[in-house]
Amino acid sequence: MKRQRSLNLLFCLLLSISSMYAETIAGRWSIEKANKWYAQYPWMAGCDYIPANADNQIEMWSKATYDHATIDKELGWAEQLGFKTLRVFLSSLVYAHDTNGLKTRMDDFLSICASHDIKPMFVFFDDCWNAISAYGPQPQPLTGVHNSQWVQDPSCDLRLDTAILYPQLKRYVQDILTTFGKDRRILMWDLYNEPGNSSHGTTSLPLLRNVFIWARHCHPQQPLTAGIWRDTNDFKPLNDFQLSNSDIISYHDYHDSIRHEQEIKKLQALGRPLACTEYMARTRGSFFRTIMPLLKRHRVIAINWGLVTGKTNTRYAWDDPHPDGSEPNVWFHDILRPDGSPYIPQEVEFIKKLTH
Repeated sequence: MKRQRSLNLLFCLLLSISSMYAETIAGRWSIEKANKWYAQYPWMAGCDYIPANADNQIEMWSKATYDHATIDKELGWAEQLGFKTLRVFLSSLVYAHDTNGLKTRMDDFLSICASHDIKPMFVFFDDCWNAISAYGPQPQPLTGVHNSQWVQDPSCDLRLDTAILYPQLKRYVQDILTTFGKDRRILMWDLYNEPGNSSHGTTSLPLLRNVFIWARHCHPQQPLTAGIWRDTNDFKPLNDFQLSNSDIISYHDYHDSIRHEQEIKKLQALGRPLACTEYMARTRGSFFRTIMPLLKRHRVIAINWGLVTGKTNTRYAWDDPHPDGSEPNVWFHDILRPDGSPYIPQEVEFIKKLTH
């Protein structure tokens, strides 16, 4: 009987936790407001962006390695492709060590974007790739390894003491949103990339919930989102929370066009604008020629991973390292070589036909 009572209490606890994370934080945009916001824009395409000479978020945004000239050059190429938006990862670590410097560089980045008629979205947190990060000079990328120096944010060693960490992250999120929350150069805010990845699972729920609470208190004029990326039962609490709190529904999909369209139709039932914030993996059947027309037809914002191949090595597939540095038979991500020439000229012409 005692054991049964304990099991019943455990079941009730799990049920209450699941219900808590399906809640909607006060301040979410109505469906009508979200669609009115989206109606002012034409269909948009863009990419997840980091300059070719940076191997992670810290290197992109640090004072010693932030590269205005390279960013301006590469965004000129993005403009030629007809890209109107970018998805760009920030760094809480750079903020912690150089608060005003990060905001100054964000303002500079936004000025570059505006000069190329591009409205970016910024990402705050991330559960992908290396668990531990450190401020300062970053390690050199491993030859032929996809995203070998990309880091999770916040660093996992800091997550052990949330009593210390959460007030720091709250200050970071709210300072950035207070500074830029009315900036017309910004399209939207992506609060958390792939929560639960890297075996975090539902342990990422508290931070996911908190970042929405912190962000809502700032009342930014741009919409908030956090994209779903894994449709399995163990991720249902995360997905339910993300879908219940995003003003604009965003998602990742690297499948072929048939499975991708099934995902679009499922999400369209929610009645909100859609943004695919990661797609295009050539070796997995996700191509510009098949996915981009699908996204345009359904008026889904189309953001592929990668622009110029570089230190992140994302032309190599997730699970196919080339330690000798040899070129992959088929590039996984990315569109352009470091000199701006296309990996596949016909592909670039196809993109331009859809975006111009």
